Amino acid sequence: MTATMTPAAGPANLTEAGERPATAIRTQGLTKHYGSRAAVDQLSIRVPTGVVAGFVGLNGAGKTTTIRMLLGLITPSDGTAEVLGQPISHPAAYLHQVGAMIEGPAFYPTLSGRKNLEALASLGGHPKTRIGQLLELVGLADRASDRYGSYSLGMKQRLGIAAALLPDPALLVLDEPANGLDPAGIIEIRGLLRRLADDGTTVFVSSHQLAEVEQISDWLVMIDHGRLLYDGPIDQILDRQQAELIVATEHPSDLGTVARLAAEAGHYSTPANGHLLRIQAPASYAATLNRQAIAQGVTLVELHHEQPSLEQTFLSMTTSTEAPS
Repeated sequence: MTATMTPAAGPANLTEAGERPATAIRTQGLTKHYGSRAAVDQLSIRVPTGVVAGFVGLNGAGKTTTIRMLLGLITPSDGTAEVLGQPISHPAAYLHQVGAMIEGPAFYPTLSGRKNLEALASLGGHPKTRIGQLLELVGLADRASDRYGSYSLGMKQRLGIAAALLPDPALLVLDEPANGLDPAGIIEIRGLLRRLADDGTTVFVSSHQLAEVEQISDWLVMIDHGRLLYDGPIDQILDRQQAELIVATEHPSDLGTVARLAAEAGHYSTPANGHLLRIQAPASYAATLNRQAIAQGVTLVELHHEQPSLEQTFLSMTTSTEAPS
């Protein structure tokens, strides 16, 4: 689904001072039940304007359900939410300033990329003058006259983003925008989303590609089983994770000695890949460990500091039980 759902007109989303609100998305106790199952459970988040916000969670964690409530496609069972300062109970008040692509883009396969955008612009009441610029922006200017049915999956994703940008939105909501893209395409989309945020557009990205989320996001919303795990600056959650020293010895049998030394210093360690040791310790412990290993006749062939990635942080924070679908 793309931005074609947005109405052509509505009240301007401005404060009394004529500025956009400081918060793009705010929810308080947002809940959605399907029978006795809570797909989204008392979710309270705040996403500031002008950021790239990553929205992550296991399959079935409630991400798409949350997005559908924010876009006015389904009604919450309980709780409240605001998008661009307007309550989601009145979606016409804000949808004209929201571009969205969820669950993959949908276009006419026999029409060209340009003709599809022109049709969507007509349906949504958006000016067609920006279509050429948007096609250039997403890297499809040279394929604009080709049938959509001939596009690769990555090209379809990029056309979906162009469609979501038709209303020149204050808030852009994307579900798996890098799906099907090759590495070069992912880098292009990363740069595009960063430029949009730098120009003041808030980008809310639901993605399973955690390494990509880590690279492009300023803000992070992490949920599991419909419940909030974290909502805040992405650097804060990464900084508060336990750093590790990665150690390899000349003789793998010496890893036990290194583990003992670390334990005596109060640092927990775990083996990795059969020939490495991961020690939960700050970088400052590396020199001490190296001296102690030498004193024990152990030669370290690898010793470096590593901050846990978003993927490692995510896996440590989410449960292994089955999430609601």
